[in-house]
Amino acid sequence: MKTPPRWARYLLHWFSAPHRVDELEGDLDELFQQRVEQLGIRKARRRYVKDVLSLMRPSLIKRQQPGWRSGAYAQPESLGRTGRTTLSLGSIMIQNYVKIAWRNLMRAKGYASINIAGLAVGMAASALIFLWIQSELNYDRFYSKTDRLFQVYNRDIFSGNAQVWGTTPKPLAPELKQNYPDIEDATRFRPTSFLLTAADKKLNSEGAYADPSFLSLFDFSLLAGNREKVLSGNNGIVITKTLAEKLFGTTDALGKVVQLDHKDSFSVTGVLDDLPNNTQFNGVSFLLPWTAFVTPSWDSDGWASNNNYTYVLLKDRVNPDVVNEKIKRLTATHLKGEINDVSNRQIFLHPASKWHLYSKQDNGQLTEGKIVTVRLFGIIAAFILLIAAVNFINLSTARSEKRAKEVGVRKVAGAQKSALIFQFISESVMLAFLSGILALLLIVLCIPTFNDLTDKQLTLSFGSVNFWVAAIGFVLFTGLLAGSYPAFFLANFQPVKVMKGISQSVHAVFSPRKGLVIAQFTFAIVLIIATLVIKHQINYAQNRESGYDRNNLVFTYLTGDLQEHYGSLQQELIQSGAAVAVSQSLGPITSINSRQWGLSWPGSTKADKDVEFDRFGADADFLKTTGTKLLAGREIDIRTYPTDSSAVLLNETAVKTMHLKKPVGTSISFDSRDWHVVGVVKDFIFASPYEAVNPVVVHGPKGSVPLAWASIRLNPANTTAKNLELAESVFKKYNPGYPFDYSFADESYKAKFADEQRTGLLTSLFTGLTIFISCLGLFGLAAYTAQQRTKEIGVRKVLGASVPSIIQLLTKDFIQLLGIAFVIGAPIGWYAMEKWLQDYNYRIAIGAGVFILTLCSSLLIVVLTVSFQAIKAALMNPVTSLRSE
Repeated sequence: MKTPPRWARYLLHWFSAPHRVDELEGDLDELFQQRVEQLGIRKARRRYVKDVLSLMRPSLIKRQQPGWRSGAYAQPESLGRTGRTTLSLGSIMIQNYVKIAWRNLMRAKGYASINIAGLAVGMAASALIFLWIQSELNYDRFYSKTDRLFQVYNRDIFSGNAQVWGTTPKPLAPELKQNYPDIEDATRFRPTSFLLTAADKKLNSEGAYADPSFLSLFDFSLLAGNREKVLSGNNGIVITKTLAEKLFGTTDALGKVVQLDHKDSFSVTGVLDDLPNNTQFNGVSFLLPWTAFVTPSWDSDGWASNNNYTYVLLKDRVNPDVVNEKIKRLTATHLKGEINDVSNRQIFLHPASKWHLYSKQDNGQLTEGKIVTVRLFGIIAAFILLIAAVNFINLSTARSEKRAKEVGVRKVAGAQKSALIFQFISESVMLAFLSGILALLLIVLCIPTFNDLTDKQLTLSFGSVNFWVAAIGFVLFTGLLAGSYPAFFLANFQPVKVMKGISQSVHAVFSPRKGLVIAQFTFAIVLIIATLVIKHQINYAQNRESGYDRNNLVFTYLTGDLQEHYGSLQQELIQSGAAVAVSQSLGPITSINSRQWGLSWPGSTKADKDVEFDRFGADADFLKTTGTKLLAGREIDIRTYPTDSSAVLLNETAVKTMHLKKPVGTSISFDSRDWHVVGVVKDFIFASPYEAVNPVVVHGPKGSVPLAWASIRLNPANTTAKNLELAESVFKKYNPGYPFDYSFADESYKAKFADEQRTGLLTSLFTGLTIFISCLGLFGLAAYTAQQRTKEIGVRKVLGASVPSIIQLLTKDFIQLLGIAFVIGAPIGWYAMEKWLQDYNYRIAIGAGVFILTLCSSLLIVVLTVSFQAIKAALMNPVTSLRSE
């Protein structure tokens, strides 16, 4: 005789009421035997399991006494007499729950609309943040060998501080691969840029030189070409899909020729899919073989030159700590005799899983960086979702008076607590699904703008099963989170008290509902404080004196033959009226071009050689072009003073660091030569506007690094467009094969604030959403209070109370809740923002004004939100409110 699955029978015995087990089991066995004959043993067993699972409902899971029969929610006497009745009851009950839930939502459209809106906004905001967090956590972690990938970093002590940097010597990668068995492979990576020409198409593009193993370590999608060979030759180039389309109009580019800077020609050996946004290599549009790299005159093949990135792949099950111990003194060994002190020089491995999120330098270690922001926004997302759920709880419990008698009647009729809980949770889940649909629509509409704000390429994978599983799980979680407390709260009503009209006092000193509102206010207050502090910090840094005139200042890289014709170029730019001053420079003054240590000067010590200086270069008219102020001496001018090719300018901080009383005329040494100081300039912001100014040396053109940029002060008498048009004609004359590319100093300086502005903007956005959702909760609580005190208000009006006094009566409780929330939230906000500000040397002090503004704005929001319900209740006719008495 065929038998059903044994485990399903055990499950049936486990959850069923004892007095029903025999009946249910007999019916199921009878059905099973019929299905074996009709459908076969496999389908019969599957149907049996499905039938058992369908019986797992509250009315059967709750163990009842055999005599229990009466009531609308009682077990029918006929239950079990026919298998069809038994098996269909579960689906009938679920349909009944859905119908009741839908009717309740339609009966209270206003409350349902507010609940759906609050949950939808909360779910959409949280989902967007979670998408951003997922992208951040997946940054450079999607490679197949991520767990074995590492970048090599340097560590040393400068100016008494331990520092780390990610550029390394050229010989490092081959040495690691050849002499350290724990390292499976190593590759070098050197960013570069060229003018790429294909037929009549010309594009300035960013790319890199790389060893052949680069595409083995980083398995980006290769659309065409052999991964093992594309970077093996001397004249091959790998380009991205987008670059191929721009140059050739198609991705079918293998074998086609690309010319670099109108000189060397390279044949396309591979086409890469566009690199994803969440990788540190996302700016690369082409790769050139390392063997094609020609060492510039200012670079070196030695161990003292750090201009390349080195990545290694460890073998399976190799402990990186062991490898670090073996290799840490490798560069120091090769540097003996080349630099004075190698006692603190080390190299170490930094895992790929931490490249993006753990990149902050702290005492010679790479510690928490962007992971702090990820955690912060994760907390914000969780709280936004929680606040949306709190709104649902407040609005649901606010209507408890209307649902109380319904619960009482159901319980008197025989309904069990578990059935009522299931009913109320089904309502919240249904509402959550409606909110989820609206939230999905909001996400689709908002994700392009959110991508612009976050500089991401976030998408929704509608074709992925995992996406829908996650979405449904998220909606169910939200429904359970929002509906659990109201379900248990309502199901716990006692029928006797409900029928007698006994309910919880509105004037209770504390209630869970008030606690939830306080939590909402507290989070909103913390976010308001954070928004104000971030805004003040950005404004404080933006208003800081930069030390140079950013207006009408333009930078351009001297490509092609421009360096050879620079003298003529400089003269014609001024003669044409496009510029009033031009200076050849090491780079833009808005960014650090190079750093230098090992300087010596009169009275310097051995320890002073570890002091790090920022380095800049100029030939003439540096002050006139940049607007930097001269404090002593004169500026560098090689046209008037030919010996100024070895002259230097010092900034104020450099003079203080060197302890020079009379700096002009002092001789200093660095870069394997002597330099003479001709002037002192006022400090200017070379690096971050949030950091202290470092010592700076501005040297003449005899430095080892060529002056490959031109700084141009545009003519203020002309429009910017006119100046650029005139300048372009001059550049085309001396460099016809290259486009005239330039950048503005004010835009480059503005970019220094991008990260903080993005954080501030997102925080402001989330603060606004939090306040909006919190106001919905406040509105619900105000409605609840007004509803509970309707008759009290009517009596007070009959006794002569004025409308303002009634409004004050209804609003004072909320102001008290706000006061409690402010007392809790203000210290939390202060502590959080003090920790945030610690990362900045140039920073504001959090004053009382931030907290006063926070309190006033919060108070205004509360009063405006509550006033609607308060005024509505105060203006109600007392006859109407007392009629039921």
